[in-house]
Amino acid sequence: MTSPEVTRRPLARLSAAEAVLAELRGEIESGRVPVGSKLPAEAALAGRYGVSRSVVREALRSCAALGLTETHTGKGTFVVSGRVSGDLVLGRYSARDLTEARPHIEVPAAGLAALRRSEEDLATLKGIAADMAVEDEPAAWVALDATFHCLIARASGNRVFEGVVVDLRDALANQSETLNLVADRQRASDVEHRRIVAAIEAGSAELASAAMADHLAAVDEALGSLGAPRA
Repeated sequence: MTSPEVTRRPLARLSAAEAVLAELRGEIESGRVPVGSKLPAEAALAGRYGVSRSVVREALRSCAALGLTETHTGKGTFVVSGRVSGDLVLGRYSARDLTEARPHIEVPAAGLAALRRSEEDLATLKGIAADMAVEDEPAAWVALDATFHCLIARASGNRVFEGVVVDLRDALANQSETLNLVADRQRASDVEHRRIVAAIEAGSAELASAAMADHLAAVDEALGSLGAPRA
């Protein structure tokens, strides 16, 4: 049996990141930290909130994804908006870009994966889903999530689907990280991923496509909870 100490510590790190993000967001949206202001350095923020610098980095990445801040290498992090953007900022791609494109790529890819996957593909997918279910380290979970989606695209046997999803990997990871902190999506995603794997294992293209479509719809719904309407 896992000891209480082992299960508590990673959850505390996740809670700390949520708390730091909520505090920074509150200060920015209330105007206490106005647009144009430079935020304190990571080390200073870590000292202020009594957390590690890695926790601060998680919170700052999500602040940037929400459109509240921008970080410039060598200069620092600056407040660029007093309210959450209507669309997550995810590097080259936005959440809107992903929402519009993913159903046309990952739903058919999941269906093909159910028909074409190898036993090795299936074993790896099942292993990743199992690891995600017990992973409480946010950064590690997000990395597994991105790998999961890339592997399904590869298992589809369609190199176009695989290439597109691999290209989206960083944006998918950034989106997952922010949704986990703001909308508490991690455990719901675990359940959805297991449904996708079960359908792929059963060899049902229809069920695998439907499970992936349901997962993407749930992600889209969570995006609507971020505090700003999406056009």
